[in-house]
Amino acid sequence: MILVADIVLPVFGLVLLGFVSGRLGWIGEAAIEGLSTFVFTFAIPVMLFRSAATASLPHSMPWSYLLAYYGSTLCVFGGAILAARALGLRGAALPIFAMSASYSNVVLLGIPLIIAALGDAARVPLYIIISTHAAMMFMVTTFGAETARGDTKGLLSLPLQTARVLLRNMIVVGLLLGLAVNLAGFTLPGALDKMAAYLGGAALPCAVFSMGASISRYRISGDIARIGVALALKNCVHPLIVWVVATQVFRLPDAWTATAVLLAACPSGINAYLFANRYREIVPVAATVVVLSTLVSIPILSVALYVVIH
Repeated sequence: MILVADIVLPVFGLVLLGFVSGRLGWIGEAAIEGLSTFVFTFAIPVMLFRSAATASLPHSMPWSYLLAYYGSTLCVFGGAILAARALGLRGAALPIFAMSASYSNVVLLGIPLIIAALGDAARVPLYIIISTHAAMMFMVTTFGAETARGDTKGLLSLPLQTARVLLRNMIVVGLLLGLAVNLAGFTLPGALDKMAAYLGGAALPCAVFSMGASISRYRISGDIARIGVALALKNCVHPLIVWVVATQVFRLPDAWTATAVLLAACPSGINAYLFANRYREIVPVAATVVVLSTLVSIPILSVALYVVIH
C-alpha cells in the first residue's frame, strides 16, 4: 500500500492544489483558461507525439483489448440509461446521464496516473484508448441525444461530424502524427527531440493542476439519488466490469488489463458536463458527478492499483 500511496497521493495532491487555488481565487478564470489551453494545445499533444513516435507498436489491432474496454463501457452506458429511466429522466437527459456514468477522464487524470504506475509498459494500451475514447463516447451520446430529440436528419453525417471535431483536437492530432512518424521509420532530430521532451515534461503536472482548477468552478447541486447512482456506476461498477471481462473473458496481458481497469476507475470526465450544458439537460447533476467522482476515485483508484500491480 505504500507504493500505491506514492503513486496516488502526488497526483491527487496536485488536483487538490489546483482545486483550492481555483476555489479561493488564487488563480483567476483567465489563468485557468490559459493553463488549460497550454495543456490541451501544446504540452499533452507534444508529449503524446514524442511517445507515439518512439513506441513499440503491436503488429495487429488488439481487438480483444478494445472489446474488453468498450464492451464493458457500453454495458455501463446501457445500464445507466435504464437506471435513469427508473429515476424519472426522459429524452436527451438519458444519454447525458449515461455519459456521466461511463465517460472516464482518460487524459487529465488517466495519463499521469497510469504513466506513474505502469511506465512504458502501458504506453501502447493507454494511447489506443486515448485515440478512440472521445470518438466512441461522443458518437454514442450524440446519437442518443439527437434521437431522443427527434432530430434524426443529421445522424447520417454524425461520423463525419465526429471526425471533424476530433481532427481539430490537438491531442488526437499529436497522437496521429506520432504514429505516422513511427510507422514511417523516422527518427526525431536531437534538438527537436529535446525540445519536445522539455515541453512534454510540463504536460502531466500542468494537466493535473489544471483539472483541479477547472472543476473548482462547478458547484455541488442536483438530485441526490441520481448523483448517487451515477457515482456508483462510474466509480465502482465500471472498473469492476472491465476487470472481470479483461481477466476472465479475454485474459489480457497484465499491463493491458491494468491500463483498462485504471482508465475505467478514473472519475467522470469534464466532457460529460459539457454535453449536459450543450443539451441543457441535468447540468447540476453532471457537474456534481464530475466533482464528486474525482473525490470518490481516490480510494477506488488506490484499491484498483493495489489489485492490478500485485
